[in-house]
Amino acid sequence: MKKITFPILFFLFASIVVQAQKKIAFEIQGNRGARGLMPENTIPSMIKALESGATTLKMEVVISKDKQVVVSQEPYFNHVISTAPTGEEITLKNEKKFNIYQMDYEDVKQFDVGSKPHPRFPHQEKFRVEKPLLSDLIDKVEFFVAKRKMAKPHYNIETKLIRKGDGEFQPSPEEFVELIMTIVKAKKLEKRVTIHSFDLRSLQYVHEKYPDIPTSLGIDEKEDFENNIKALGFTPTIYSPYLPLVGKGLVDKCHAAGVKIIPWTVNTVKEMQYLKNLGVDGIVTDYPDLMTGVK
Repeated sequence: MKKITFPILFFLFASIVVQAQKKIAFEIQGNRGARGLMPENTIPSMIKALESGATTLKMEVVISKDKQVVVSQEPYFNHVISTAPTGEEITLKNEKKFNIYQMDYEDVKQFDVGSKPHPRFPHQEKFRVEKPLLSDLIDKVEFFVAKRKMAKPHYNIETKLIRKGDGEFQPSPEEFVELIMTIVKAKKLEKRVTIHSFDLRSLQYVHEKYPDIPTSLGIDEKEDFENNIKALGFTPTIYSPYLPLVGKGLVDKCHAAGVKIIPWTVNTVKEMQYLKNLGVDGIVTDYPDLMTGVK
């Protein structure tokens, strides 16, 4: 039997590593976990996303009155998904009255955000569930992947701020980021976290105080890539535009600037295949399970 020399072994090992890197190069971000399948921004939704093939968990966070970091799309209880513990109806007109920044987390967790049928996601499983603390969500996810011997996920954490809402719906961007980073450092997630925001101030503070933490700029309006980067004041790790804004020209501009482009929210196989063919670096999707149909 012919003996395999060290150079050959090294080449084989390097080839395996390269192939593995290729397989994980395309980033699948489960939006609010797997929002199409489970109540959004909940622990079961994050677990479902991982089971469905997500490599990154995309979530939004807000701050409670007692300075807890709560996983939530809005800094109040959205009428579409929320049921008040008192039985009072939450409507579009009064939802901002249920302001999380004016509640301690002990009160926040009494609200049910999983039992109402969601008009946009008819296949979502329905059950009573609360908005979790970011720290608890991370603990549950890390325990889950360790038990299943799965790859550890990346966390894309968005600072959810309302424009001109400082002091009413949120703390200052600086305090907001520090509250998140306290958890990130405590959980030793610096190498597996990205801070995402549509709020330039949040990202500017991260860039200044935590330059090694990747940043992701959310874009929801049609504006030149160059103008958005100029307004930000530095080059982010990721440029994350609304799906209809994405074309080959934008993909090329991002890559020429050394920036990854990861569009949102991509919810059909046709859209996923189109964007992958364009050369984007990943997608944000409510249905991470659909990526199995993409070549």
